[in-house]
Amino acid sequence: MAHLTITPTHKNRLADSVYKQILSQITTGEFSAGDKLPSEAQLSHAFGVSRPVVREALLRLTTDGLVHSKRGIGTFVSTQPSTRLTEFADISQLSNYIRSFEPRIILEVEAARLAAQRRSLADIERISASVDQLNRAIAAGELGLEQDAEFHAAIAAACGNQYFVEILATLRWPVTSAMNIGLELARGRPPTRRMRIIEEHASILKAIAAEDSDAAASYMKYHLLQARAAVLDAQHLERAREDAPRADDLSEDGQS
Repeated sequence: MAHLTITPTHKNRLADSVYKQILSQITTGEFSAGDKLPSEAQLSHAFGVSRPVVREALLRLTTDGLVHSKRGIGTFVSTQPSTRLTEFADISQLSNYIRSFEPRIILEVEAARLAAQRRSLADIERISASVDQLNRAIAAGELGLEQDAEFHAAIAAACGNQYFVEILATLRWPVTSAMNIGLELARGRPPTRRMRIIEEHASILKAIAAEDSDAAASYMKYHLLQARAAVLDAQHLERAREDAPRADDLSEDGQS
């Protein structure tokens, strides 16, 4: 069992404190991907909290994709974020950033599909300009957060339904925070790997310009899943190229 570093918890928001401390120990490598966590009873005793509090914290970690349970065996670490994560993210808010991807995937995948069906020439020019600007920003070693946000806003506008734009705007804080984390982590990678971000945006743009709604939806879903992985998994960039969808591999419903 990895050594548990315990800090006192407050009476309020105990599950948040337990969540944060377990996540910190996963991030620092005290628990690695595949490691089994102590039992609920052990964690309850170590943290000085009730088992329901521990259970709530583990449920949140499971929902966020950081751990998984095997019935009758225990709870295991699913993925290990970069040790640099705490440089760019408030661990107490990380769950909010991660969970913002669930509504984003539902919203933006359909927005990309509709954009491919409804986009105008002006829409294509706006999306293309955002890709070019992001390309230049990343090539210059800049973060590219504003350009990335503009890309997604332009696609929402291109679907021809203002509610997509308005709903995406309500998610602005967690969305831009998650973007910032992913782009900061990617900036520490070699240039060839950072350019993967450009390739994903370019694939979405190409599908929308070609009026291929299924491909646009599939590429957007892949892009958002990769963005989520950038926050959760330190090794995701090494696997990204192998897992990327190809146009000729897309099924009729647009899923890879």
